[in-house]
Amino acid sequence: MTNLTEKRILGLDVGEKRIGVAVSDPLGVTAQGLGVLSRKNRESDLARLQEMIRDYRVVKIVVGVPRHMDGRPGKQAPEILDLAQALGKALAAEVVAWDERLTTREAERVLLQADLSRRRRRQVVDQVAAALILQGYLDSQRQ
Repeated sequence: MTNLTEKRILGLDVGEKRIGVAVSDPLGVTAQGLGVLSRKNRESDLARLQEMIRDYRVVKIVVGVPRHMDGRPGKQAPEILDLAQALGKALAAEVVAWDERLTTREAERVLLQADLSRRRRRQVVDQVAAALILQGYLDSQRQ
């Protein structure tokens, strides 16, 4: 649980089966992975994310939006944006769509360099991708 004065930003890497979750430090400088949620159904997914948002006093949600290399939105983009908007509305938090092109590949590269087993990489790749999405956003805000 965080101090009541802390306000953080949540990063999400939403997939069909899992949601990678990351959170910023209170100053909005660094992103840390929080975990991976196995998707069940929309209501359950929203409830679990809402709990995290309340626990960490999140004021903004950065959601990775899949895009093709030419910039067109990916097939899952509308569903992901709809989920993020529902979260933002339910909790009065701002939602930012962030280009997630190549973040999963970058996460896999980082985990390979860390010499994690294939099984362990599968368990945390979405969390690392969420942290990369959020860190990209945080870095852009300081420029």
